[in-house]
Amino acid sequence: MRQLGITLAAVVLSSCLAQAGDLMHCFAFTPIAEATQADWDAFYKATYDWPKKHKAIKMVWAGKLLRPLVQFGTSDAEARKKALAGEKGVTAPLTVTRREYGVCMAFDGTGDPAQILKTYASHPYHKEWTATYEKVRVPGTTTYDIVSK
Repeated sequence: MRQLGITLAAVVLSSCLAQAGDLMHCFAFTPIAEATQADWDAFYKATYDWPKKHKAIKMVWAGKLLRPLVQFGTSDAEARKKALAGEKGVTAPLTVTRREYGVCMAFDGTGDPAQILKTYASHPYHKEWTATYEKVRVPGTTTYDIVSK
């Protein structure tokens, strides 16, 4: 019985260690209103083909965000600095960006996350995929990367 407990603990521990350092690369984007259904179909096909094209990508999710991500910004650098410092009553002209769609790619995180992303961005398929992505999105994305520990 003790041996079974040790074996189970080893399996759980090795499973946790195997996932340590995995990388999730996510980005949200604003859709182009004029994008056709064919544009969207090509984008989704190209996006879901990533794991077949790049051995480090384990899984991909893509679709409409359940709740749009709304971001506010300003070109007034001084006002932004004050607002980020927590100063009250800061006024400045605002821009609003509404991200309605997103993609997340789960990478096998073996290695340095920055190098993994560099390899992904320079992969030959990236150029082909970007051509489909640019047909459904307004330029610019909100990107974030999560590294599991």
